[in-house]
Amino acid sequence: MSADRGWTELHEPTDDVVDATGPVPVVAVVGRPNVGKSTLVNRIIGRRQAVVEDVPGVTRDRVPYDAQWSGRQFTVVDTGGWEPDAKDRAGAIAAQAEIAVSTADVVLFVVDTTVGPTDVDEAAVKMLRRSHKPVLLVANKADNANIELEATSLWSLGLGEPYTVSALHGRGSGDLLDAVLDALPDPPPVGEPGPRGPRRVALVGRPNVGKSSLLNRLAREERAVVDSVAGTTVDPVDSLVEIGGETWQLVDTAGLRKRVGKASGTEYYASLRTAGAIEAAEIAVVLLDASEPISEQDQRILTMVVESGRALVIAFNKWDLVDTDRRYYLDKEIERELKRIPWALRVNISAMSGRAVEKLAPALRKGLKSWEQRVPTGVLNQWLTALVQATPHPIRGGRAPRVLFATQAGTSPPRFVLFTTAPLDPGYQRFVERKLREEFGFEGSPIEVSVRPRKQLGPGGRGKPHG
Repeated sequence: MSADRGWTELHEPTDDVVDATGPVPVVAVVGRPNVGKSTLVNRIIGRRQAVVEDVPGVTRDRVPYDAQWSGRQFTVVDTGGWEPDAKDRAGAIAAQAEIAVSTADVVLFVVDTTVGPTDVDEAAVKMLRRSHKPVLLVANKADNANIELEATSLWSLGLGEPYTVSALHGRGSGDLLDAVLDALPDPPPVGEPGPRGPRRVALVGRPNVGKSSLLNRLAREERAVVDSVAGTTVDPVDSLVEIGGETWQLVDTAGLRKRVGKASGTEYYASLRTAGAIEAAEIAVVLLDASEPISEQDQRILTMVVESGRALVIAFNKWDLVDTDRRYYLDKEIERELKRIPWALRVNISAMSGRAVEKLAPALRKGLKSWEQRVPTGVLNQWLTALVQATPHPIRGGRAPRVLFATQAGTSPPRFVLFTTAPLDPGYQRFVERKLREEFGFEGSPIEVSVRPRKQLGPGGRGKPHG
């Protein structure tokens, strides 16, 4: 197999993908800061998903991605830069890397070929030996044959022959992945497709509202780096956690400060990852800081979720910091700022103390049930007939459009189509949507109501609906 396979060839679809029922093996990518770990992760997964920037410390949490090579599926975990005796945030990042090593089946230890072995690399080798995990030494940034020769100095680390690669250009990536598969445990026997996987939940909000703290609280361990400095999370952090006796797939996302079009650098790519995480989720939990006024950034994030068509739970975090006066003003803000989404479910929690976090599971279930709810056509039209008889459309130009019938065109989110004799006033269309919610619920889910007027063929002519 060629060692110089390119980006697109690296992940061509295969017909012999192993559909194993057992746990997917895990490959952790570790190393000191700025050796190209995230670039290697992007090379392995075949897409530019991990946030990469030419400064150290961009990755801060352990971030898993789905990967595949030669029909074998596995999870590759990107980590922040490991450094010995690190303190504060750097210490938390290093701890996350060590946790990734402890939970991995195989570890890729990445070093910089152009620099050679360093004291930090040698300290990292001692940490890796204590883990008793299979370790492959990856000599990155070997962009040409001359630089490859410099990798001989890395034998001194005592991890065997280094695999020389250029994560940026793809040199050596095929041979490295073959070695990864050889080091992974044997796959379990192929079985029947299992039950539906965990429901996907995106945790979103502006910086420093407590998303990572909530993830850690729910996971009952330090899954994400938490720091008082806003913007600690850059990549989406994907975790399986148990809430209310059920396993959920939670994605902790970067805090959004600006519109995607106005962001730059790491923040721009983090914004794209957050938008992608929302699109991949079924329901979003938007965290707001209950101790502070609802901001423009909060509104922008809520709009992003609503426009994505995902179910929505608004979690007012830091409730332990809310006094009587603040509750009064918060009620006024909710009435004023959130009046366009009165259907959103709301819970008051404290991620730091754990107050009322158990209320999240019932809210998530209710939102998803509404998101997937279907109203039988007969029931829908009986209700609609009674509604338009009790409250007809206002007369415009001497006549009023009639609603002929309705149907639910889809779910996730629920979508309804009204077939009419003529376009409806926007106000009447909103009236129908409001009454639809009053009758059938849909708490926690957006719904779409569209109108298909009958095409007019001229005076006295019969018409038919558009489309």
